[in-house]
Amino acid sequence: MTLVLQKHVSLKPFNTFGVDVRARLFADAHDDQEVKEGIAAAMQEDLPLLVIGGGSNLLLSRDVDALVLRMASRGVRILADDGIRVCVEAEAGEVWDALVRWTLEQGLAGLENLSLIPGTVGAAPMQNIGAYGVELKDVFDSLVALDRQTGALREFSLAECAFAYRDSLFKREPGRWVILRVRFALSRQAPLHLDYGPVRQRLADEGISDPTPADVARVICAIRREKLPDPAQLGNAGSFFKNPLVPASLAERLRGEYSDLVAYPQADGLVKLAAGWLIDKAGWKGFRDGPAGVHAQQALVLVNYGGASGQQLLGLAERIRDDIRQRFGVELEMEPNLY
Repeated sequence: MTLVLQKHVSLKPFNTFGVDVRARLFADAHDDQEVKEGIAAAMQEDLPLLVIGGGSNLLLSRDVDALVLRMASRGVRILADDGIRVCVEAEAGEVWDALVRWTLEQGLAGLENLSLIPGTVGAAPMQNIGAYGVELKDVFDSLVALDRQTGALREFSLAECAFAYRDSLFKREPGRWVILRVRFALSRQAPLHLDYGPVRQRLADEGISDPTPADVARVICAIRREKLPDPAQLGNAGSFFKNPLVPASLAERLRGEYSDLVAYPQADGLVKLAAGWLIDKAGWKGFRDGPAGVHAQQALVLVNYGGASGQQLLGLAERIRDDIRQRFGVELEMEPNLY
């Protein structure tokens, strides 16, 4: 056995909220074999297994009475390249933004709108990460996952992942699949996605009329840094609530009361509301209760000002959810996984 097990390890360095709880057992998995060893060790110790990546989509509300297995595999490679279309494969433990930067250095388009999203490659398909008009499913080729029920490896195509808004098969079957590596369908000539107004405006302000993928990535990084706190400086998990999907009738009623309502009609007849707008309108932006609070520049981000427990952050989230439900009749759903 090559897997190194540690006892009673603080998880503060391994979650971007910086919540200080302890794992009963902890190990880094550097390859497929160590993942299998981690699963076997959890079974032998009669403990649950919690697989984590960068901890950027996780709220830890208590000590973790489990074996916490952190995906630490590394490697990025080109599997196919016909001069236009390029298939890139990355190991689950690769840092997401490092992968984005690597693809840009290779002259590849596709991931630029997803720049500066925290977390690891293996976690990205779980919730079908998205930003600035692009979702992971738009640049996805396939992935390899380990079935914890059988121990077998399985390849998943785009259709088999059942991606939806911040959702996937893997999120709907928690505890079954461990994503080992992900493949991306990128291009040397793909059109850029510039539908998000501030991105196009920032490029225009810089006098760039024919942007490259690197230009798009650069301005998106600048916009993200202006709007979102750096987890290394202020504990957070990015957007804490999903943008809710509501019936068109509810959206119309709210628009009658709030002319500045931010809403996006969907193909299925539902309407997507901006959760940040709802929270801001309700007066929560900048709110602080001790070490837990709502970011002063982005109402969608809950922050740990230092020393906040997971229970304090969860309590604040529940207060916000209750208020939005009562005020607007809208149910907010957390994005981070709760443990």
